[in-house]
Amino acid sequence: MSTTTAPRTQVALESLDVSAFTIPTDEPESDGTLEWDSTTMVLVEAHAGDCTGLGYTYGDVSVGKFVESNLVDVVRGRDAMSVPGSWAAMRHEIRNAGAQGVGSMAMAAVDTALWDLKARLLDLPLASALGAFHDEVPVYGSGGFTSYSDERLARQLGGWAAQGIPRVKMKVGRDPQRDPKRARVAREAVGDDVELMVDANGAYTRKQALYWAQRFAHDFAVTYLEEPVSSDDLEGLRLLRDRAPANVAIAAGEYGWDIFYYQRMLEAEAVDIVQADVTRCAGITELLRISALAKARCLPFSGHCAPALHAHAACAIEPLIHLEYFHDHVRIEGMLFEGTLEPVDGALRPDLGRPGNGLELRRSEAERWAV
Repeated sequence: MSTTTAPRTQVALESLDVSAFTIPTDEPESDGTLEWDSTTMVLVEAHAGDCTGLGYTYGDVSVGKFVESNLVDVVRGRDAMSVPGSWAAMRHEIRNAGAQGVGSMAMAAVDTALWDLKARLLDLPLASALGAFHDEVPVYGSGGFTSYSDERLARQLGGWAAQGIPRVKMKVGRDPQRDPKRARVAREAVGDDVELMVDANGAYTRKQALYWAQRFAHDFAVTYLEEPVSSDDLEGLRLLRDRAPANVAIAAGEYGWDIFYYQRMLEAEAVDIVQADVTRCAGITELLRISALAKARCLPFSGHCAPALHAHAACAIEPLIHLEYFHDHVRIEGMLFEGTLEPVDGALRPDLGRPGNGLELRRSEAERWAV
């Protein structure tokens, strides 16, 4: 008689725990359109069998309330091995409560926890459970906030270049007349061999964006311009894609809540690079669908922020070119979790010796920031 343990095929989800933590930034930060001095993470812990899966999003504490009031009862008792089934049940439930914005972020926190739980129940790393195309995820260092002094800007971007990260991104657009000096500081800090990327966070009008795309490319060898206009302005993004210098890629998508937005964006031929954020687009289940749309259009895909949460999922995205190694989220994830990854030669390589996403909550540290 075989003594091999039978694989788990059905395990009922027992419970979800929801927490929120607000952590101050290390100094005030701003981009082209927003200022902030703290970041809130909403964490979901999903329990089944003898395992706990971790998932989270970055948003207001109301996201946690939404999980508790709209989603907990929907998924409790469902098969923890059937994550897409739970995703569909959640989406159906919140039709009237609102499936975008807070609703989508709430679903993201639960969905990422459920995928982590499934992988742990199978005793597999999440990348393997999802089916990996890649064994590592190239990253770009991201920060360079408009509130930074020139010295802090140079130190941060130059530090990433010194670590072997071959691409860095800075914020622009809050004070456009100051940006040429800032871009010069950045270029001098990283040298000629590192790709310099800029992100306007929708701060420009269409004509402004055309001007700055030309200037950044000509004067500072910028090769990537993110959200030159609002992600809602698909015609404007298409204009930029058509008329920006040929060596400047136009990227957008971080505020896409669901696959339907991405379908419209791709039908408009609005971007050269498709972005999506697993903490906003309703989780890994929807992230993989969005990446398939990019593949079908022969477009590259870039993951937005939350590197500890994206790392395994990004391995399962065939058209992936890179993942944002965002300063705030790197700092918070390192504070709250054991098992976060450090870039080596400009890439994150998931630890295949740890089940799930490899993260374990530093509970005593997290409780310091609980809200």
